[in-house]
Order: sequence, then C-alpha cells, then structure tokens
Amino acid sequence: MNAILVLAIAVITIVIGIIAGYIIRKIQAEGKLNNAESKAKEIIETAEKEAITKQKEAIIEAKEQIQKMKEKMHEAITKEERDRKSEWGQVEKRLHVKEDMLDKKQMNLDVKEESIHQQEAYVEEMVKKTNELHDEQLDKLQSLSGISVEKAKEYLLNNVEQEIRQETAMLIKVVKEKAKEEADKEAKEIVVRAIQRCATDHVAEATVYVVNLPNDEMKGRIIGREGRNIRSIETLTGVDLIIDDTPEAVVLSGFDPVRREIARITLEKLITDGRIHPGRIEETYEKAKIEVEKEIKEAGEQALLEVGISRIHPELIKLIGRLKYRTSYGQNILKHSLEVAHLAANLAFDLGADPDIARRAGLLHDIGKGVDHEIEGTHVEIGVNLLQKYKESKAVIHAVEAHHEDVEPETMEAVIVQIADSLSAARPGARRETLESYIKRLQKLEEIADGFDGVEKSFAIQAGREVRIMVKPDSVDDLEAINLTRSIVKEIESEMDYPGQIKVMVIRETRSIEYAK
Repeated sequence: MNAILVLAIAVITIVIGIIAGYIIRKIQAEGKLNNAESKAKEIIETAEKEAITKQKEAIIEAKEQIQKMKEKMHEAITKEERDRKSEWGQVEKRLHVKEDMLDKKQMNLDVKEESIHQQEAYVEEMVKKTNELHDEQLDKLQSLSGISVEKAKEYLLNNVEQEIRQETAMLIKVVKEKAKEEADKEAKEIVVRAIQRCATDHVAEATVYVVNLPNDEMKGRIIGREGRNIRSIETLTGVDLIIDDTPEAVVLSGFDPVRREIARITLEKLITDGRIHPGRIEETYEKAKIEVEKEIKEAGEQALLEVGISRIHPELIKLIGRLKYRTSYGQNILKHSLEVAHLAANLAFDLGADPDIARRAGLLHDIGKGVDHEIEGTHVEIGVNLLQKYKESKAVIHAVEAHHEDVEPETMEAVIVQIADSLSAARPGARRETLESYIKRLQKLEEIADGFDGVEKSFAIQAGREVRIMVKPDSVDDLEAINLTRSIVKEIESEMDYPGQIKVMVIRETRSIEYAK
C-alpha cells in the first residue's frame, strides 16, 4: 500500500514537473519572440533608412553618368559634323573641277561639230558633182557604144553566169573524178574481198515441180476411178495436179512451196510403190509430211552451222529451213540469204562494223518470205513482226526493216545488209527477169534520158546496166555535158527501182563539115 502511494506521488510529481517545465518554456519562448520582433522591427527600420540613402546616392550617380554621356555624345556629334562638312567641301571642290573640264570638252565638241558640218557640206557638194560627172560620162558612153545601161547589165550578168557555170562544171569535174577515183578503188577492194571470201554458186538452183512418170498409163492410176485418187491427193496436200497431154509428166501447182514439196514426195513415193488408192495416199502423205518437216529443220540447222550463228529461237530455225522451198525470180531464197549473210559479215569486217549483227541480219532479212503466203503484208513487215515475237535484238530487227528502205537506215549494219542484198540479187545469173519487165526497164531508161534538152538519142545497153546518151554538139558543150550527166542520174534514182547500179554515159562528138566546090 505504501509502495502504491509512493508510486502515485512520484507520478504526480513528474506530471507536475512536466507541466511546470512546459509553462516556463512557453513563458521564455514568448519573451524571446517579443524580443525578436522588436529587434526585427529595428533591423527593418534601419534597412529602410539605408535603402533610401543608397537609392538617393544611386539616383545622383546615375544623373551624373547621364550628364557625362550627354557631354560625350555632343562632342562626338560635333566631330562627325565637322568631318562631314570637310568631306562635303572636298566633294564640292571636285565637282567644280569636273564642271570646268566638262565645259572645256563641250567647247571642243562644238568646234568639232562645226568642222564636221563643214566637211558634210563639202562631201555633199562633191557627191553632187560626182553624180553629175557620172551621168555625163554615162550618156557619152551610151552614145558612143550604142547600148543602154539595162542591156549592158544583162550582157554582163550573162557573161558572169556563163563563167560561173563553166568554173562550177570544171570544179565538179575535178572533185568528182578525184572522189570517184578514190571511192571506186576503195569500194572495189572491199567488195572484191567480200565476194572472194563468199564461196557460193554462180547461179542459184531453181526448184522444179514437175514429176516424171514411168509411162502414160500411170496418169490413169493417179486419176483413179471417177477421179477419187486425184481428189484425195489434192484434198490432203492442198496442191492442184495438172495432168495434160505432156508425155510422162505431171505438173504440181500450188501457192505454198512446202505443200508443193510434200505433194511431190507423196506422188513420187506412190508412183514408186505402185499402190495408189485413198488409204495408201493418206498414209504416204503423212510420211512425206514428217520427212519434209525433218528436212526443213535440218536445212535451218545446216544454214546456221554454215554461217556460224547460235542461240536462235527454234521457230526461227524452222522458218529459215522453209526458205529452201521458196524462190524469187528463179533464185533460191535460202541460198540467197546465206550469200547475203556471208557478204554482210565480210563487208562489216572491212568497214569496222559489227560482223555478228550484219551476219545475223543478212540471214534473217527475208525470213518473212517463208510465210508471206499465209500472213497478209509484205515480207519485210512479216519478218519484223516475227523477229520481234521471238525476241531478236533491236539492231538486227532494224537492219531487216531497212533492207528495202521501208525505213531510213540508222546503223552501219543496216546499210551493209542493203548492199549485200543488192550484190547477191544483182550479180550476173542470180535472178531471172521476165521479158516484159526487162523491156519496160530499158524503155524507162531511154525515156528518162530523152526527156532532157539537148539529147539527140539514148541507148540502154548491158541488160539495163548502162545507158549511153548522144547529145547535140551545138546545144551542149563539154562542160554542160557534165551537168547533164548528173541531172540524168538524179532523175533515174528518183524515178526507177533497180538492183545494183546503172552507168550513165553522155557522149558529145565534134563534127567538122566542109563542102568541095
């Protein structure tokens, strides 16, 4: 009990101590706070007084600085004005000097102008006197010569024109002879080298579509009972059989050369076998067709091997082989194409062009003739479309397109293919012409030549390769004959189509005639 009481007294004492300590600290804190507030007020009042003092001092100092700056600016402005006035004075002085110089120059110009006016007046007077003297002398000259000024001018112009024409003709003659001499020599060498390298037959073979029979009795067997055999052959092959009075021969007629060849082989096999009836005809026709297709492929491959061309579309190989059965003016197109390929490659090598392009274009230039009976259009158009379809190069296609001048040749290889084509077609014996077209060409040559003034008579000779023209010696002199030759050549080139070249020779003879009395 005493312990509890002691403990309670101790707790109360501690609580009272804590409360008493808190009250004492609070009283002390309030005292300190009051002291701090009074000190703060004093500090603030002191700071405000010092700030007012410093503000006044700063204002005074700023006013002093402003005054100093004003004084400096005034001094600078005054100095700048003095400098400007000095500069203006110098400029004004220079202007006065220049003005004096301009015044002096103006005076000199006035003096010169006056002198020029005097000289102009003198010149005008002299011109007037000269004109009067010219008119006087001209009148005297006209009276003495009896020729007017207009006639004299006309006479002079005619003489000058004649002299110029003679000089021009002489110059043309000299230049032409020199150029011809050099060009002919070089061209002959190139063409001869190309032709020498190209070993082809002198005359290309012609395909013949006449089937020989062992006897005339075979004609009846070919016709068959009521014509069933001949109808079967014509239906399968698409070729007409002409059986006439020709002994021991049957003529095959058809537009398609491949069909004609199949029909020829079919008929020859039937004649050899002796068994001719519709069933046997159909069987033999299928064998002949396979045989011809094989020959076509082999002919195309052999042509490529001969000219040394590889990497070509298989369909183009077949078309090349088909040219074996195609002819033009009696010239076999496949042999013609091979010849053109060789010539083009040789010419390209000598002229510095691409021989591979020239060779390829030469072989393919008439590729359209293999199917021109099946497709509408010229063989050039058909050939170009086929080459584009089978992805040939643009250079080869352009050369093929330009070989008959359907388009203007733009490459050396295109021009070379043109030349090679003309050489192959124009060489002696290469082609056969009909009598009618041959006569028409000769007549056209003579007609063109006879149409020029001064021509007495013309003669087309050498199978139309040359035309000789006799001129009237009184109307055409030696120099005018040169100009006449050039004019006739240009007219032939513009009016006619012909392979190779045509030689034009103008002949003027001098005649001396006397009469014995």
